[in-house]
This record gives sequence, structure tokens and C-alpha cells, in this order.
Amino acid sequence: MRRRGAAIGARAYLGCVAGMADSDVPRPPTVVPRGRHAPPLEVRLDVQRRRLFEAAATVFARRGFAEATAEAISREAGMSKATFYEHFANKEECILALFDEAATEVMRQMALAADQETTSYPEHLRQGTRAFLRTLAEWPDAAQTLLVEIIGAGPRATERRDAILDQFAEAIHHNNATVAPRYGAPTFASRDDAFACVGAIVELASRQLRTGTPADIRELEPVIDRLMLGILEQAGA
Repeated sequence: MRRRGAAIGARAYLGCVAGMADSDVPRPPTVVPRGRHAPPLEVRLDVQRRRLFEAAATVFARRGFAEATAEAISREAGMSKATFYEHFANKEECILALFDEAATEVMRQMALAADQETTSYPEHLRQGTRAFLRTLAEWPDAAQTLLVEIIGAGPRATERRDAILDQFAEAIHHNNATVAPRYGAPTFASRDDAFACVGAIVELASRQLRTGTPADIRELEPVIDRLMLGILEQAGA
């Protein structure tokens, strides 16, 4: 079940704290004034949470989930451990909330790309692929949480990851069924075809984050293009 952190919205972590691709989105402060100029409590708590998300992504990427601690995250955020526990019961709750925010933002960026006009269906697919890889490239610490560290964070994290992958597959399947006919392009033979694409793409990106192969994650774009177009071509054969 989504907690309050997810309710802050996709912009709360990747979109606003890190100042991602949306230049028209104002970047909220990570330090708030005190005294009579202090904002309402809810605003201060949201700012704290964003700082903790940013710090958690750094610590999980640097140490791995197993070695990460609430103390290390708090220290990275420049806050007390007590403040960490005001937002999260433990580091598992923290990584789950961070995972939700990161996944939501990646899906949002891909949806924005899908809305752009293109001259062909392959180009339409590339728009989504570029948005996915660009987001991961710009914020590798969050990408590490989304694709690597979540795997070792316990059964709840595994369940959450499975649900998100299923959502990605559903989104791709629905987009293909809606858009491909406009270009006279083939559609997936089944929803499992879309999930196969998602599984392969996630593993390619995960391997790059773990091993640095290829050197830049954006170099995976032509591989992903061939993968998706090949599956679609077979579906239309």
C-alpha cells in the first residue's frame, strides 16, 4: 500500500529535489526558514522527507541496502536519527518509499515522451526508451535503488518490484495497442510479450549499473530498439 511519501507525487523526489528534466517545474527548497517566517509544519515535513530521499539514494548506492543504516542516511541528510524515524519506521520502509517515488517518476517521464508527436512508430518507441535511459543516467543513485538494491531488501520489496514491473508492462502493452494501429505498425501478440520486453530492458539496465557495461547507460538505446521492434515484427508476421 502506498504511504504518505508516494502521495507527495512524482515531483517530490526525482522531479523536484533533484531538479530533473522538467525545466518548468519549480525546484522546492531543501532548507526552510525558521522563526516567524517558518512555513507550515506540513511543508517542513515534506522538505525533510525530500532531503531524506536524496540522502537515502546516495547511501543505498554507496553501501548497498544490507550495509545502509538509518544513522548513515540521517547523517548524509544533515539531520538527526530521530528525524529519520519521524518519517520511516526503518530502512526497509525508507527504501520502499524511495522505490515508489523513483518508479513513479520514470513512468511519468516515459508518459510525457509518449505524448510527443513522431513521424513513425519506431521513433515513437525510441522516445520512450530515451526518456527511460535519460532519467536513469541523470540520477544513477536513484536508478541503483530502483533496479539493483531493491532486489535484496526483503520479501515486501520483491513484491513491490514485481508489481511495478507489471505496471510497466501494462503501460507498454496499452500504449502499443492504442498507438501502433495509427502507424499501421504491429501490436504485441500477448501481454506477456510486453512483459518480456520489460524484463529484458530492466536486466540490461541493471547490469549496466552493476558492472558499468556499457560505459553509458544511454548506449543501450539501439539494443532496446532492436529488442522491442523484433518482438513486434514477429507478432505481426
